[in-house]
Amino acid sequence: MKTLAKYLKPQLPAVVLGILLIVAQAWCDLKLPDYTSTIVDTGIAASGIEERCPVMLPAAEYDRLAGISPEAAAAYRIFDESCPDHEALARQFPESGNAYWLAGGVTQALEEAFEPLAAQAGGSERYGSARTAYIARCYEQLGVDIQGNQMRYIIGRGLRMLGIVLLSVGASILISYLSANVGARLSRDMRRDVYAKVLSFSPSEFDKFSTASLITRSTNDIQQVQMIVIMGMRMVAYAPIMAVGGVIKVIRTNVSMTWIIALAVAVIAVVLALLLRIAMPRFNLRQKLVDRLNLVSREVLTGLPVIRAFGTEQREIGRFGKANTDLMQTALFVNRAMGMMTPVMNLVMNGTTLMIVWFGAAQILRGSIQVGTMMAFITYATQIISAFLMLGMMSISLPRAMVSVRRINEVLHTESAVRDPAQPEMPDPAKSGTVEFDHVDFAYPGAEEKVLHDITFTALPGQTTALIGATGCGKSTIVNLIPRFFDVTGGSIRVSGVDVRRMEQKTLRAMIGLVPQKSVLFSGTIGSNIAFSDEEMDQGRVEAAADIAQAREFIDTRPEGYDAVISQGGANVSGGQKQRLCIARALAKQAPIYIFDDSFSALDYKTDRKLRQALAEQTGQSAVLIVAQRISTVMNADKIIVLEDGRIVGMGTHKSLMESCETYREIALSQLSKEELANG
Repeated sequence: MKTLAKYLKPQLPAVVLGILLIVAQAWCDLKLPDYTSTIVDTGIAASGIEERCPVMLPAAEYDRLAGISPEAAAAYRIFDESCPDHEALARQFPESGNAYWLAGGVTQALEEAFEPLAAQAGGSERYGSARTAYIARCYEQLGVDIQGNQMRYIIGRGLRMLGIVLLSVGASILISYLSANVGARLSRDMRRDVYAKVLSFSPSEFDKFSTASLITRSTNDIQQVQMIVIMGMRMVAYAPIMAVGGVIKVIRTNVSMTWIIALAVAVIAVVLALLLRIAMPRFNLRQKLVDRLNLVSREVLTGLPVIRAFGTEQREIGRFGKANTDLMQTALFVNRAMGMMTPVMNLVMNGTTLMIVWFGAAQILRGSIQVGTMMAFITYATQIISAFLMLGMMSISLPRAMVSVRRINEVLHTESAVRDPAQPEMPDPAKSGTVEFDHVDFAYPGAEEKVLHDITFTALPGQTTALIGATGCGKSTIVNLIPRFFDVTGGSIRVSGVDVRRMEQKTLRAMIGLVPQKSVLFSGTIGSNIAFSDEEMDQGRVEAAADIAQAREFIDTRPEGYDAVISQGGANVSGGQKQRLCIARALAKQAPIYIFDDSFSALDYKTDRKLRQALAEQTGQSAVLIVAQRISTVMNADKIIVLEDGRIVGMGTHKSLMESCETYREIALSQLSKEELANG
C-alpha cells in the first residue's frame, strides 16, 4: 500500500475531487427512490395532494367540523385579507370567498377530527383513500382543478428527478475521466521507475529476475495495479456511502422488512468468502505462469535458427504447449470461479426483490405501506446489495492487485550490487585513459570458487593491451570489471588514477568505448546505431567511425546509405556487418579507453588486418584493450597478457612470449605455422 500511496500522492487533487464527485453521485442516487415513491404515492395515488388535512375548508364543511369537534374547528379562521398568504391562497383557490383557512399547525387531534368526515365521504377509484377523496372534494368546491394540480405535481417532481439524474450522470462521467487519468498517470510513473531501476541493475540482479519476468512486471502487473486504482476510485468511496445511506433509508422507509436485506448481505458475504478461499491462491500462480509463458516464447523466438537447425520444432511446440496449457487451466479455474459470482448475485438480488414484493404486498393489503413505498424499498435494497457486491469485487480484485504490487516492489526495492559512492571522486586528467589492475580477485555472486586470481597489469594510453587464453580462462570477466558491470572481490581497479568504486558509474562509463562479445544493434537506422552515444552527433563523425570499422563497404552498397533501416536486434544484417557497426558505434564515442571483447571473431583475416591498422592510426592517444582468440589479432599488440584458469601466466610482446610462455606458444602454433608467426 505504501507503493500505491507514493504514486498516488502527485495525483492527490484529482483523487480528492473524484471522491467529492462520488459523494455527490451517491447522494443523487439515494435521492431518486424518494422521488419515485412520492410520484407514485402522492402524485398518482393521491392526485398530487400532499396535505393530511385541508388547508382551506368550504363554509359548509367548516360547520360540519365544528359540529364534530369545536377544538379542531378552532384551528381554522375565516379567509380574508388578514390571512398572511391571502394572495397565494386566493390564486390557488379561485372560489374561496366563503371559506376558512388553516391557521394552526396540523396535529394528531386535528387529523383524527377529520376521520368521520372522510369516512362519510368515502374513497373513490380516482382519489384513492377516503381522506384524499375528502380533501379533493373540498378543494373542488373551492374551484381547484384537481387533475391539473396532479399533472403539475407529477411534472414538477419528474423535472426534479431528471435534474438529479443529469447531475448523477455528469458526476459519473467526470469520475470516469478522473479515474482513468489517475490510473494512466500512475501506471506511466510506475513503469518509468521500474524501467529506470532495471537499467541500473548489474548482471547479479538479472540472475535474480529473468528477462521474461521483468517484462511481465513492467506490463501485465502494472496494468493490474492500474485497473485496481480505476476501480478503487469509483467503488471504494461509492460503495460504503451507498451501503450506509441505503440502510438508513430502508430503516426510515420500513423497519419490518430489513431482515430480508440482512439475509441477502449475509448470503453475499458467504459467497465472497468461498470465492476468496478458492481463487486467491491461483492469482499468484497465474502471474508466475505468465512469466513462464513469456520466458518460453522469448527463448523459442530468439533461438529459432538453432531450433530449425537441430530439427527440434516439435519438442519446442510441446514445451510451449505445456506452458500455455498450464496458464490456460489456471486461468479457466479462476475465471470459472469468478464467473459463478454473477449468476449467484443475480439470484440473490432477484430473490430479495421477490421476497420484498411478497411480504410488501401483504402490508399493502393491510394498509401499512403504500405501493410507492414498497417500490422505494426495492430500489434501496438493490442499491445496498449492489454496494456490498462492489465491496466484494474489490475484496477479490485488491488481493490480486497486491500480488502484482509485491512483484513490482521486488524490482523497485532491489538494490543493485554496483552502487555509486556517497562522495564520488573525479578522474585525474594527468592519468586519463590509464587502466590499472592491482592484485584483483573476483568470484561471481553465489559462486564458491574465484574465476580471477591476483590479476595485476597496467594498460596505458597510446598502447594496445591484448588478453588471450583458452575459453573460460577469465578474459571477458576482466574487461567487464573495468566499466563496473561487477565489483571486484579483492584488490582494486583504477581508471584514470581513481578506483572505479570511488567514481560515479556515469562518469566511468563515459570514458569507455565498449564493443561487447555479443553484438547488439537497436531498431532504427545505421546512422542512429553508430551515433548511439550522442543523438546530436554530426554526420562526419559517424562516417569517420564507419570508415575505421571497415563498414563503409557495405553501407555504400545500400541505396539509403546511413538511413538504411536496421530491424530489431540487427536481424537484417550479417554477423560480420553487425560486428563492424558495433565497433563503429564504440569508435564514434571518441573515448580515452576502448575495449574490444572478442569483437573481431566474425571478420575475415583481410578485414581484421585492415581494421586493426586503422585502429592503430586513429586511437593513438587512447588505451585499447582487446580480448581475442586469434593470435593474428594480438600479435602486434604492445602488451599481450596470457591467461590460464584465471591467472596471468605470461605478459609481454609476441616475440618475448614465444620464447618465455609455453601456453602462448601452444596457442600460437595451433593457429599459425612457424613461418607465418615469424613474418607476423
